[in-house]
Amino acid sequence: MSSIEQKIASLRDELREHNYKYYVLDQPSISDFEFDMKLKELQKLEEEHPEFHDPTSPSLRVGGAVTKNFETVVHEHRMYSLDNSYSKEDLEDWEKRIQRILGDVQVEFTCELKYDGASISLTYEDGRLVRAVTRGDGFQGDEVTTNIKTIKSVPLQLKGDYPQKFDIRGEIILTLEGFAKMNQERVEAGEDPYMNPRNTASGSLKLQDSALVAQRPLECLLYSITGNNLGIKTQFEVLEKARQWGFKVPTVAKLCKSTQEVMQFVDYWDTHRHSLPYETDGVVIKVNSIQNQEELGYTAKSPRWAMAYKFKAEQVSTVLNEITYQVGRTGAITPVANLEPVLLAGTTVKRASLHNADQIAKLDVREGDTVFVEKGGEIIPKIVGVDFLKRSADSKPTEYITHCPECGTELIRKEGEAQHFCPNDTGCPTQITGRIQHFISRKAMDIEGMGSETVELLFKEGLIANYADLYILTKEQVVPLERMAEKSAENLVNGVAASKSIPFERVLFALGIRYVGETVAKKLAKAYKNVDALMVATQEELVAVDEIGERIAESVIRFFAEPTNVALVERLKSYGLQFSLSEEQLENQTDKLKGQTFVVSGVFENISRDELKKLIEDNGGKVASSISSKTSFVVAGDNMGPSKKTKAESLGVPIISEQEFMEKVSA
Repeated sequence: MSSIEQKIASLRDELREHNYKYYVLDQPSISDFEFDMKLKELQKLEEEHPEFHDPTSPSLRVGGAVTKNFETVVHEHRMYSLDNSYSKEDLEDWEKRIQRILGDVQVEFTCELKYDGASISLTYEDGRLVRAVTRGDGFQGDEVTTNIKTIKSVPLQLKGDYPQKFDIRGEIILTLEGFAKMNQERVEAGEDPYMNPRNTASGSLKLQDSALVAQRPLECLLYSITGNNLGIKTQFEVLEKARQWGFKVPTVAKLCKSTQEVMQFVDYWDTHRHSLPYETDGVVIKVNSIQNQEELGYTAKSPRWAMAYKFKAEQVSTVLNEITYQVGRTGAITPVANLEPVLLAGTTVKRASLHNADQIAKLDVREGDTVFVEKGGEIIPKIVGVDFLKRSADSKPTEYITHCPECGTELIRKEGEAQHFCPNDTGCPTQITGRIQHFISRKAMDIEGMGSETVELLFKEGLIANYADLYILTKEQVVPLERMAEKSAENLVNGVAASKSIPFERVLFALGIRYVGETVAKKLAKAYKNVDALMVATQEELVAVDEIGERIAESVIRFFAEPTNVALVERLKSYGLQFSLSEEQLENQTDKLKGQTFVVSGVFENISRDELKKLIEDNGGKVASSISSKTSFVVAGDNMGPSKKTKAESLGVPIISEQEFMEKVSA
């Protein structure tokens, strides 16, 4: 190595260490001036000797690269959301559910503060940061690597005994002090201040100019690691290892032996959180053992092994000016409270959900009332009470509407349903446009060049009456429309044509079958492989599919029993949309395990638990989390839970090894 190369390497190592001490440990060992002088020296040497370029160099944190379009990237390991709890009873119920699955084992919990920021997933290979992706919808997000590299608490090069490849998850946050300073500078410059740290941090990740991101006092707090064969046994060890590798991991986490200890942690931080340098809205409680986490698995949306305990929500009072009613794409009616604008948790609130007629009656909410509004764990604020002392003497009880506000059809309310519905699904304009808007949405057909306003315009002009009509639109029909230039019209028609390659599971989701979300659509697509098989499926057959219950099964049958829906599907098929799994998807799928339910327990030698579960599903089987009389086989690895073994034996459920299972699928 030449003396120049040695000097560059030495400066990089020294600056990395100073960065770590300053931004992660908060223990600077040199002055800012000395650091800047060393950084300038490194930048000069790198400029003179480009042959020694290193993408992890500290000099590259200053920003300057511009990203016009952020590429959408599929997460290798899905980013799940967390279930929320608000009381000790919620936590105890959760613990009981855990014990039912794990059996009679001592469960420990890791408690961490829940940071209010923008979720991020960082991928490291050979100790180097290679990719940073926002949470997005959990399945895919936007790659923001260039911007993340400007955040000083994100290591570009790790140290210690890190795995060869892994993802680490965390939150991008703005400290309260940094946020206040940013706002002070904006006000002094005559600009409006930002509303809250969370939204500002989130917005920072999508700035096109990384130099602007570098100017913002963003931090990255890490809390979980995912990957294969990481050799880590507990969540608490995850936090310790991450610190050793150079990540900023808050030190307030605590290992708890019981929900009583968990509540002590919650109560302490509910009081002391206001002394923290950043915002937190609760505590995340995780089962500590990674093996137990794997045993517990996931629901369609959340890990069974983690729970977010939300601190009591901020509450404000304001005047309810008017109650209006929205019609959803399924015909569901949602009452909305239109409020006198009020500041709540850093955002100005003008509207709040009233949920349904029962909620209005229960709270006795009336127009003109002074009401209490909370945000809590909800994205949309909700009304939680009325200040009756301020109610006027001539106030009249709210009478829930009897007819659809859009089409005038008399509303219905089925037994057991919380909401009223407009039954005019083929003639109610809002339902029609709502279904089309769902169809074109990003998670469904993702039709470029078309948005909600365009759908309403096309419907209003009589060019479309349903989503199948999109595929017969021509540029000549679209060009004369308001705000539609020739290029825009061309992009719209091309976007519709391009959507014909969207895979079957997303087309199925796009149809808008009630209760069939993204995850359910994937399960149905995998189980039935094409729409023709799904259309003739019986209730009994549908319920046998993993995660498909009676309600979903009834909804699917009802949808395909409607001649209008069948005609729409047939039209879409004739236009070339994908209504079956691709050859590549079908290649590794069989019906060898059809009708069989498996429980997976323990640690496996040649295959990961996730790969094993995928093999079960790819071969037509169903994966369950707990053993019952309906379980066909338990696939057991090392360290299988003793209570599961006992239960399987008592129910006469066969226990097979990894090798025996592989023989089943390869036969």
